[in-house]
Amino acid sequence: SLDFWRLLYVLLKQIHGGKWTESDAIDTQIRFVKSALWYHGYDRPELHQLPADGSAGSRELLLAFSWLLHRLGLLEQLLARNRVKTGDETSVCTCEDDLPNSQKGPAGTAPECGLEDRVDVRYLQWLNGRLRLQWRSLHAQHQEQCKLLHKIHLFTSGSHVDQILGHFSVTETDLVRQPENYKQLLQLLESETMQLEAFLEWKQLEPVYWQWMETVLGNMAEEGNICESQDTHAEKRRLPKVTSSCPWADKLTGQMDRLSRDLMALQDQLHKLVTHRKAAWWEKVTAREEELQKEGFSATARKIQESVELKLRDLTHLCAPKRNKMHGSCRLVLRNKHPASKRGFGQSVSQQPVSAVSAPEVIRELQMREASLQRELEQLREECRQRLGEIAEGLEGVICISP
Repeated sequence: SLDFWRLLYVLLKQIHGGKWTESDAIDTQIRFVKSALWYHGYDRPELHQLPADGSAGSRELLLAFSWLLHRLGLLEQLLARNRVKTGDETSVCTCEDDLPNSQKGPAGTAPECGLEDRVDVRYLQWLNGRLRLQWRSLHAQHQEQCKLLHKIHLFTSGSHVDQILGHFSVTETDLVRQPENYKQLLQLLESETMQLEAFLEWKQLEPVYWQWMETVLGNMAEEGNICESQDTHAEKRRLPKVTSSCPWADKLTGQMDRLSRDLMALQDQLHKLVTHRKAAWWEKVTAREEELQKEGFSATARKIQESVELKLRDLTHLCAPKRNKMHGSCRLVLRNKHPASKRGFGQSVSQQPVSAVSAPEVIRELQMREASLQRELEQLREECRQRLGEIAEGLEGVICISP
């Protein structure tokens, strides 16, 4: 059990990017493992009730380890984090981190804990200014780094053996200038190769592991350690089965098929609802147009049309398939802009990788996201103005002058 606790501690520390030492107390390791598993959604009470001295619970730890293998892709994440990066990479993310409706507070509500009595607004303004200064400094440093990377890529263009890349990275340029660092890089690459070979061997033996875990689950069920009265989400937390010989693999496949059909039906209902709502709104607009013909209809209709277009644009953006969303690290590769590099696929298939992501595409995605956030910001500002106006109306003998 102690060895299993240490193993989970080391693996989860690497996943979360933290530092660990062999001298860490066992109770500290156990608390961290329990907290990390709870954070990732593993809320099995039998594990969290294990003693803090690590004297028991080897089978529960085996079950948690198997859950991490399947749910988080533990091995894949470790390989990605320990990968030797010889190229110049940058992080690309066009995902929308929208909070659930339950976490969003009602717009325009004042704080109920009386923070305005304890926090000086001038201090908040100073913090905001300091944050803006640090952000601009970081942005300037990032721009300088991009300029230096561009110079290295441009000056080493045509020197790389790989024609897809065409230029050296910072690491490769440093190796050319300091060949003595080549031995260290070679050792890292050999270590990564050994890890990849071990991973391939694991993938070949993985079906045997999951069949063994099926017997472990069966024994735990017979002993009464698995509670059958879990909520409906318990079915989603069951361990994967790789081969079709597993008894409940067909059941899981059937559940996925039914879920897919339900999603398709829900999508059809959504399209019908959008069409119906659109027709109803056009009827209301037509009726409103007849009412406002004598009251400056053109200006009012223009505002309504712009508002409707913005809402439809947001709806189209939300209903669009998520295949264009990009997230993760991408290697920076310089592409020439001369016409010779824009020929047909027969000429450029060896020059452009299939899964490449162009910078203009990322810029367009980010611009769309910026426009959406700007519209949301303007809406929130308008709600704040209305709220401040309501508060100002309730103050007698006070004149409010906008800055």
